[in-house]
Parts: sequence; C-alpha cells; structure tokens
Amino acid sequence: MARTVALMLLAMSLIPLGDTAGKMLVGAGVSPFFVGWSRFALGVVLVLPFMAGAFESRIFLDWRIWLRGALIGAGVACILTALRTEPLANVFGAFFVGPILSYFLSGVLLGERLSTGRTLLLLMGFAGVLLVVQPGFGMTVGLGFAVAAGVFYGLFLVASRWVADVARPRALLLSQVAIAALVLAPFGLSTVPAFSWPVAGLVLWSAAGSTLGNLMLVMAFRRAEAGQLAPFVYFQLIAATILGWLFFGELPGGLALVGLTMLVGAGFGSLLLRRG
Repeated sequence: MARTVALMLLAMSLIPLGDTAGKMLVGAGVSPFFVGWSRFALGVVLVLPFMAGAFESRIFLDWRIWLRGALIGAGVACILTALRTEPLANVFGAFFVGPILSYFLSGVLLGERLSTGRTLLLLMGFAGVLLVVQPGFGMTVGLGFAVAAGVFYGLFLVASRWVADVARPRALLLSQVAIAALVLAPFGLSTVPAFSWPVAGLVLWSAAGSTLGNLMLVMAFRRAEAGQLAPFVYFQLIAATILGWLFFGELPGGLALVGLTMLVGAGFGSLLLRRG
C-alpha cells in the first residue's frame, strides 16, 4: 500500500507541475487553447506506448465517451485561462469545487450512497473553496474561469464513473486525450505561436507532466480501491502551493490560505473517516 500511496502522491505532484509550465506559456502570451490542444495531442503520443493489448476502438462509438472527452478539454482550456492571471494555488483551490460537485451529482444521477460524515467534510471543503474564490468580494474573472474548470471537471468525474465499465482504464485515458485534442484542435491550431525552443520545451513539459500524472493515477487506482486513494487527490493543493512559490514567488493571501487548509483538511479527514 505504501508504494501505491507514493505513486499517487507523485501523480498528484506531476499534474500541477504540468500546469506550472502551462502558466509560464500563457503568461508569455501563448493562447490557452493552443496550450490545451498541444497538451492533449502530445498526450496521445505519450500514452500510445502503454496501450499494448488495451486499445479498444469500439468505445469511440459511444456518445458518452465523446461527452467525457469534451468535458475534460473544456476544463483544461478554462484552467489555463485562469492561470494567465491568477496564482497557481488559488486556481487549484477554486478548481476543487469539481470533486465536491461530482460527489453530490453521483448521488443524484448515479444513485451512489452519500454518507453523513463525508457530506459534512465536503461541505467544509466547499466553504474552503468560497474562501479562496471570495464571490462578490475578491473574486476575479480568472478565478471565475477556475471555478468553471472545476465544474467541467466535476461533470467529467461523474461521466467517468458512468462509463467505468465500458473499457479498461488505459483505453479510457487514451479516449479522453484523443477526443479532447480533437475538440480543441480548431481553436488550438488557429493560435499556434511562433516557434522557439523555450516554447517547445514548455509545451513538452506541460504535456508530459499532465499525461504522466494521469497515467500514474490510473496505475494507482488499479492497485487500490478508489475510496482509499481519493483523499490523496487533495495533495495537488499542497504541490500547487509549493510550485507556485518556487517558480513564481506566489503565496496565497490570508483567507485563501485558510480556504486551502480547509480543503486539504476535508480531503484527509475523509481518509480518517474511511479508516474509522
């Protein structure tokens, strides 16, 4: 189990590391749509070597698979737009409205059981999101895009549970990056930046961090139950805070820091709840 947790923590560090490169790109004037499209297009190339015996072309005939891919594509485009103006940790804090939304929607739409203890912890996490976003007070357009990204991601998580039995995890991972690349292609290909080695390096960094992080996430969930590993998703907030400080000198403000702490506490509190 210790190795699985280590794999999960590495995955949760690689995903915000990919968004660190994305923030550098959009901060330099590169279109968020190009960054998102290139991330998924290169993601297809990076995932293919791991697809031996797992490719299932039939799943592309299922409209739910296309909906799922479109949702993750829209979510990434929104989060990259948010990163253009907002600190990395704050964007991830607002983005975490997604797992909270997916929990309640899965209960309503998929009939999953909602426990009292976990519901209370997620409501605490939602209060943390509100402290980060500060709607009506300190909320900015960038944080609005981060919340929109979280909503798209929450819907993506519900769709992922909906199609969980359609194909193997690696086939689902390939379908999401391939479909998202197709959805974003008209916007990404119309905003291709002038070539330079720094831009090319950051594009590769962005794609590799995100794709490898998601691939390791799939591998971790194959080794342990989803319920055991789900709380470790919140480690992304810690990683994003550290990366924001290291690369951009960003530290969350007082209320945002309290909100991020509440989110992490809610996540790991649910782990203790499950063990109890």
